[in-house]
Amino acid sequence: MQTIRRAWARGALVFAGLCIAGSAIAQGAYPDQPVKLVVPFPPAGGTDVLSRLIANEVAAKEKITFVVENKPGAGGNIGLDAVAKARKDGYTLGTGQTANLAINPTLYTKMPFDASRDFAPVVLLASQPVLLVVRAESPFKTIADLAAQSKERQLTMASAGTGTVGHISGEMFAKRAGVRMMHVPYKGAGPATTDLLGGVTDFYFATPPTVLSLVKAGKLRALAVTSAKRLDLLPDVPTVAESGYPGFVAEDWKAVVAPAGTPPAAIARINQLMNAALTRPEVIGRLHDEGSVPRGGTPGDLGRFMKSEQERWGVAVRESGATLD
Repeated sequence: MQTIRRAWARGALVFAGLCIAGSAIAQGAYPDQPVKLVVPFPPAGGTDVLSRLIANEVAAKEKITFVVENKPGAGGNIGLDAVAKARKDGYTLGTGQTANLAINPTLYTKMPFDASRDFAPVVLLASQPVLLVVRAESPFKTIADLAAQSKERQLTMASAGTGTVGHISGEMFAKRAGVRMMHVPYKGAGPATTDLLGGVTDFYFATPPTVLSLVKAGKLRALAVTSAKRLDLLPDVPTVAESGYPGFVAEDWKAVVAPAGTPPAAIARINQLMNAALTRPEVIGRLHDEGSVPRGGTPGDLGRFMKSEQERWGVAVRESGATLD
């Protein structure tokens, strides 16, 4: 009986603490201490750069302190698992993206978290397409050229790694276009690009920051972009949809999430601040320069978007046959 009383007392204290925290947030005191933003990838990568850009912009305008913490590993699963298991008080957030929130749940045979249940959506930050590129000396001038050649011989497709957005985008395209190809995964975008330039592989689905400078320098040729609209930085490059495959869209997006159960008032506050940051010219300019577009929207918008993306990419992963342990 005494054990039951002690357990009840502990539960009552926890409940009271949550009520006090929720009340403080509702009264506008949140955030009154630094907010940790977990980036599940190494420093200087695309997710890290965007996370710091938005965090710094909010901090500069609102006098809120963000502490960006990099927790890389397992395709982003380690960092997001730490977010899923963090206190649900609004002081730990994470930046997820297409790979760890939409691709990994199907790609990995075992996941440390449930991407559809363990996170509260906060805000969709930005998205960027993938570019289908070949070396400048390649005989392929269009997607049609590439598809036609694959009927004569099996082509080779480079990727920055198994399960990356570029890899699964390429698999989606190959299935849709009937392209015979062999996937050649590399340990990162650098070596994948080097071998494409050297003629080791035939084509590569790459994110814009990886190859834009090489395309503009005439060392690589972009055959198509996977977004619904053409990329402003490469207005002469058609979309995959325009090239004969209507409805084809594949984008690498990034979003802020919190542990499931985080007070809605805290989520609403962060959503408001980050949406405001995404409208500022300096942020829009930085995103434009790397081939990204700001997104924004409500937590509900992000929740619906994540669900649809998990379903869409899940189908693509299963059809590709790719798995990771």
